[in-house]
Amino acid sequence: MHRWVGLAGTTALALGGVGGAGALPLTAGVRHPSVGLFVAYFGLVLLIGAWWRLGREVRSEEPPSCRELLVTLAVWAAPLVLAPPLFSRDVYSYLAQGAMVHAHIDVYAYGPDRLGGPLAAEVAPVWQRTPAPYGPVFLGLAAVLAPAGITGMRLVALAGVGLMIGLLPVLARRCGVPPAAALWLGGLNPLVLLHLIAGAHNDAVMLGLLGAGMVTALGGWFVCAAALVTLAALVKAPAALGLLVVASLWSGRLGGRRRTARAALYAAAVAGTVTVAVTALTGTGYGWLGALGTPAASYTWSLTTTLGRLTGALLFWRWLGLAAAGAVMLYAWQRRLRLGPVYALGISLAAIALLGPAIRPWYVLWGCFLIAAAAPAPYGRVRRWVAALSAVLTLAVLPSGFAASGGQLLLAVCGGVAAAVALLCVRTAL
Repeated sequence: MHRWVGLAGTTALALGGVGGAGALPLTAGVRHPSVGLFVAYFGLVLLIGAWWRLGREVRSEEPPSCRELLVTLAVWAAPLVLAPPLFSRDVYSYLAQGAMVHAHIDVYAYGPDRLGGPLAAEVAPVWQRTPAPYGPVFLGLAAVLAPAGITGMRLVALAGVGLMIGLLPVLARRCGVPPAAALWLGGLNPLVLLHLIAGAHNDAVMLGLLGAGMVTALGGWFVCAAALVTLAALVKAPAALGLLVVASLWSGRLGGRRRTARAALYAAAVAGTVTVAVTALTGTGYGWLGALGTPAASYTWSLTTTLGRLTGALLFWRWLGLAAAGAVMLYAWQRRLRLGPVYALGISLAAIALLGPAIRPWYVLWGCFLIAAAAPAPYGRVRRWVAALSAVLTLAVLPSGFAASGGQLLLAVCGGVAAAVALLCVRTAL
C-alpha cells in the first residue's frame, strides 16, 4: 500500500510541476500556477506519509527486503524522472556553466550573465553574477552534456543516484548495519527523490563517488579509494573530508613508526596527482579554490547567517557556526575507533551542512547518506533525528525554487492539509 500511496504522491508532484509549480523555463506558458502548487504539495505530503509508514515496516520484525525497497524507489522515482526541474533552478546554472566552459569563458571569474542569451536568462537571479564553486570533474561533464539540456543533466544525476543506491547495502554490511535500514533512510529519503532526481543536483555525483571511495577503502584498496574521494571532491569540495577516512584505514594497514603521518602523506599524494591530471584534462584551471565561498555569498537561510542578520553581527555568527562545526568534527574523529570512520565522516559532513554559512535542503544528504550506512544503532536516536529533519526540510522549498509569497504559502498549506486528510482516510479504511 505504501508503494502506491508514494507513487500517487510523486505523480501529483510531477503534475503540479508541469502545471506551473515547477522550475519551468521562463518561456513556458503557465495558465494555473496556483492549482499546480496545491497539487504539488498534496503529492509532497502523500510522499512523506508513505515514506514514514514504510519506515515503520522496515523497523518491524518482518522488514521488506532490499529488492522490495529498490522496486519501491523505482516506482516512486519514475514520475519525477519525467517531470520538469523541481525545487531549484540550479540545473539551468549547470547548463550555463557547461556552455561557458565549452565557449572558453572562465566560470571561476564570471557568472552566467557573461554567457548571455536565453540559457543564461533561465538562471536564478541570485546566481547570475556569481562564479561556479564546482570542481573540474563536474564542469567537464557539464560542458560535454550541455547540448543535451536538462535531459543530460538529469541522466548524470540519475547515474549518481544509481551509484549511491547500489553501494548503500554494500557499505551498510561492511559497517554492520542492516541494509534495509540504510536504504530506507539514505535511498528512499524524500530529499533524494526531490532534489537529486527531480532537481538533478550534482550532489548525486559527489555522493556516488564518495560512497565508492568508502567501499573501496573498507575493502583495503586505498590508492583507488583516495582517487575516488578526490574525484568526488572535484565535483563539490566537502567530499575532500573523505580522505580522512582513507588515511585512517590506510594507517591501520601500515607497520612501523609514524604510520599515521605516512598514510596521510600517501593519501595526499594520490589526491594531488588526481587533481593535477583532471585539471589538465578539463582545462578549467584551479579557480574553483577561490570560488568556494560562492554559496555563502548569496542569499541563504542557514541558522548562523539568519542569526547574524537578525542581530547585525553576521561575521560573528558565521565564525561561531564554523567553530561549532569544527568542534563536532573533532569530537567525532576523536571517537572514530568506537563510532567507525565512515560514521565519523557522516557526522562531520552533517555538521558542516547544518552549521556552515550556507544551507540548502539537499546539503543534509551529505551526512545523511553516510549516517544511513554506518550509524551503529540501526533504529537509534540519531537516525530518528535525521529522518525527522529530512521530512521537515522536504517542505522547506517551493517546487519553483523561488521564495514563497503569502498566497503561495496558503495554497501549499491547503494542499498539504488535504493530503493529510487523505492519508488519515486511507489509514482508517485499512
